[in-house]
Amino acid sequence: MATVQELQDRLRRPLAAELAAGCHDRIVAGGLEKLLASPLAGPFPQVREVLRGYAGMEAGARAEALRAALGVLDGAGKKGPGRASQPAPKPAVPQAAPGERLAIDAPVERLNTGPGGPRKLASLGLHTLRDVLHAYPHRHEDRRALPDLSQVEDGQKVTVMGTVVSKFRRTPRPGMLILEVVLETPSGGRVKASWFNQPWVEKGLREGARLVLTGRAKKFGRQTQLAVEHLETVDAAQDSLSTGRIVGVYDAKEGISQEFLRRAAHRALETAPPDDYLPAHWRKKYGVTDLADALWGIHFPRDEAHLRRANTRLKFDEYLFLELRMLLQGEDAVLQGKRFEARGDDIHRFEAALPFRFTNAQRRVLLEITDDMRSDRQMARLVQGDVGSGKTAVAACALYLAVRDGYQGALMAPTEILARQHYANLAGYLGQLDVRVGLLIGAMAPKAKLEMQTRIAEGDVDVVVGTQALIQENVRFDNLGLAVVDEEHRFGVQQRRRLLAGRPDVLVMSATPIPRSLALTAYGDLELSIIDELPPGRTPIETKLIQDVHRQQAYGFVMGQIRQGRQAFVVTALIEESENLEALAATQLAEDLRAILPEARVDLLHGKMSAAEKDAVMERFRAREFDLLVSTTVIEVGVDVPNATVMVIENAERFGLAQLHQLRGRVGRGSAQSYCVLIAGETSLKTRKRLKIIEGSTDGFVIAEADLKLRGPGELRGTRQSGIPDLRLADLANDEEIIVQARELAKHILAHDPRLEHPRLGYLRSELQNRSQSVAYREVI
Repeated sequence: MATVQELQDRLRRPLAAELAAGCHDRIVAGGLEKLLASPLAGPFPQVREVLRGYAGMEAGARAEALRAALGVLDGAGKKGPGRASQPAPKPAVPQAAPGERLAIDAPVERLNTGPGGPRKLASLGLHTLRDVLHAYPHRHEDRRALPDLSQVEDGQKVTVMGTVVSKFRRTPRPGMLILEVVLETPSGGRVKASWFNQPWVEKGLREGARLVLTGRAKKFGRQTQLAVEHLETVDAAQDSLSTGRIVGVYDAKEGISQEFLRRAAHRALETAPPDDYLPAHWRKKYGVTDLADALWGIHFPRDEAHLRRANTRLKFDEYLFLELRMLLQGEDAVLQGKRFEARGDDIHRFEAALPFRFTNAQRRVLLEITDDMRSDRQMARLVQGDVGSGKTAVAACALYLAVRDGYQGALMAPTEILARQHYANLAGYLGQLDVRVGLLIGAMAPKAKLEMQTRIAEGDVDVVVGTQALIQENVRFDNLGLAVVDEEHRFGVQQRRRLLAGRPDVLVMSATPIPRSLALTAYGDLELSIIDELPPGRTPIETKLIQDVHRQQAYGFVMGQIRQGRQAFVVTALIEESENLEALAATQLAEDLRAILPEARVDLLHGKMSAAEKDAVMERFRAREFDLLVSTTVIEVGVDVPNATVMVIENAERFGLAQLHQLRGRVGRGSAQSYCVLIAGETSLKTRKRLKIIEGSTDGFVIAEADLKLRGPGELRGTRQSGIPDLRLADLANDEEIIVQARELAKHILAHDPRLEHPRLGYLRSELQNRSQSVAYREVI
């Protein structure tokens, strides 16, 4: 009679071979479960239990079960000499009892998702109950009434359910496998479904299996065939989750079925704690449902209304946590700032010195700024305005108010060209009001730079304009009260913080129109002001979209403008984010235009040039020493040449709409009629439709909204903010109302409890920390 050790060895060998062979259930004739029913496995009931249902498991679950079974065998007696032992199974995590509620951070091992379930969830990045609850379906299918096959049109994408009545396997030629089944639907109709070169689906295509298939229908007379794109196998136990209802479809990977993910979500919902991080009075105020209803509604909606209700609540939460994060980032949620008098007579004195009057939009924004300046709280405000809307004049007035109260002001620009331009404008606005304006940029001679730094430190300069030179270690302000940051998204977080170390009031300017919904999220820590009105007398820029075959006519028009004494920009296409290639392309284009337009004086500007070289070119262009400037996108922001009336943009399809609008804004700075010619190298209908938007509108905010809808939000805020979470449900192009409400609540919460320390906010605080992907941010709270 065989000993227990011998029985172990005899059972271990086929189990180990099955594991080594890839778990295809082919090592034992008749399948592994037949071996487990034999007397050989009799002494090892734990092995039989671990491997129960092996034939119906997926490959990953089979491997996990085999390892566990081998571990049981190795622990059941002495190991033979020289035999490598299998690792002992990990201590079992107690699974949730029926009706038991788990903590939100409970590990997925407690969810009772079957053999291998926790490993599958972990491979998708789902490690806790919270992770599973918030792994929402990426779409939903209405399976309450699947289509009648007689009504399906050729080429239509459909989902059908039925039972396999026959199965075929064909190899028409080497390397090609066609699997076909005939499926009988509940209405009695039949559909032939096919798979090409997908051998792994064959095991689920047994006769009698109940399938849900999605694919494109092909009609052959009365017969319908389906090229299957998605397959689900359902049984009676799973029927209620996968059929006869609105069904969620999840992000998954090979070896993890939709049925498994629905079952895991259902388990998670059954065991989720009943708590809600939003108290009832907040839910009532903003008209959102409770968290449990929302989570059931996103995973297993009863109807369309339930799904909409769930979407609204969970979107609201996404925006709320994003706004809380943005408001909490940095030092504190609310900073003590400077308190300015910001007197009305000083505003009138400033405006009287201008060669123009403020527009109504400028007055409205200036009123918002002065309200902030009079407050004890630090101003943190974003002023958005299209090119030429008068942002600089508004900022100059705010700087003047700061100086009148005995403070210094600073304006930081991203480029030396733009810094010089701001310096010239501010000197013009403020010089006649006895305000001392200085310039500090990297290109200055060391002696001049040191002299300016000394004057800043001693308070001999009232307003200083500069680039990153303003935030060097050897720059000290005597009494900085207001910092203006132009095109703030071009600066890194650490760069900006050096300028703001003394907690001055902060005014951020951007000539890049951003849709309000995107601004409220990307700049959630800033109040928003918009100058949405251009000064009177500005002539709209005429924009024309042409194909590259008409390039010669375009440059003929440019030459006509030059003969009238005007100047022109020509911008080369973007090339793979490479300054070297862009510079090469710009140089080649300049040479071509010198040949095409021999009368025109042509010069060149690109990103490989030094700051001093760029400045010199722009000064010569402003001085009308040449007629046509070929440039890369280095001239996108801020360059002001009033005599330039034509902007030609080559390969316009390679630019975003917002960037095209920015480039177009380099002309139309004077009183003469100006023009923008978009030359498209691609002729697709989609490209023409996109470029027609900018041809038909000069409103930067309308264009930005269209760009958002076409291209999505992309990176929310560039270098300014890292760790912003994915917005899984959000639709920034259409969610402005929800964003405004979420922002309002976030500000209310932090105004009353800046660090979320009240016990009632414990769950909210925990959720905020767990949704954060930034370690540095977690330290804030």
